[in-house]
Amino acid sequence: MEHDIGDRSVQVTREDVARAAQEVGIAPGGTAFFHSSLSSMGTVVGGPDAVIDGFLDAVGPEGTVAVPTLCNWAKDEQHLVFSRWDRATTPSYVGAITEALRRRPEAFRSDHATHSVAAIGARAEELTAGHGSGGLRPSPFSETAFAHESPWQRLKDWNAAYCFIGVTFRVCTMVHFVEASLAERMLQRLAPEERERVAAELAGWMKPGPFSGIRIGDREVIQEMLAEEGIVRYGRIGSATLTCARARPMVDRWIEIVETNPELWLSEEYLRLAGGAARGG
Repeated sequence: MEHDIGDRSVQVTREDVARAAQEVGIAPGGTAFFHSSLSSMGTVVGGPDAVIDGFLDAVGPEGTVAVPTLCNWAKDEQHLVFSRWDRATTPSYVGAITEALRRRPEAFRSDHATHSVAAIGARAEELTAGHGSGGLRPSPFSETAFAHESPWQRLKDWNAAYCFIGVTFRVCTMVHFVEASLAERMLQRLAPEERERVAAELAGWMKPGPFSGIRIGDREVIQEMLAEEGIVRYGRIGSATLTCARARPMVDRWIEIVETNPELWLSEEYLRLAGGAARGG
């Protein structure tokens, strides 16, 4: 099951959302990012905007709230995806709350055809600026998706509260940042001549093989491991589970777990390309 089953008899208000966010450690002045299922919470009084406003209340006027605004790109060729992309009008397909935030007049959205982020608040423009403009990383969604200049890197750098409302790590987009970082780190450990060869094999739109590791089921195993170590915290919003981790320890520990035992997490094709360099050291 990808999301909690909401109890419609449970009513959730903006104040409930803010209180739950604060209980998992979201504080004034911070940055909060979340994946979400609106229906999982029950009956939300005020709909998606009440959830957005509740998070904004939790971070206060000096804070920032962000969501993924991913697009429906999976079955298309890269040139079609990028040619049809319009930052101002292309809808988010990852939930009603994400689309509601994207459409608000005060929102900023990063300019990326597959893995854009929308944000509201004091650092929203900074968070979303220059998506993919530098520090490219290997990724099946283009080298710009999870680049050093991207909202995903900034979420980690800023140690944002990375949350899930009624959903689990199964929908965690940051997994692809982890994959791209693993590939980058692996390439750095290779000799220069091998680095060039492996980088060429990794390149390509939606290329199967190297990036088929870290399967959906594995993400929930990672979630459990991080929870046992205290990196993941849990709360409730109505009938939904609120899951929250700080982005920096979440990503750093995830990378460490995979690099310690790469054969447990990564595809045979990836391990073949990496040779002994898949394991960190």
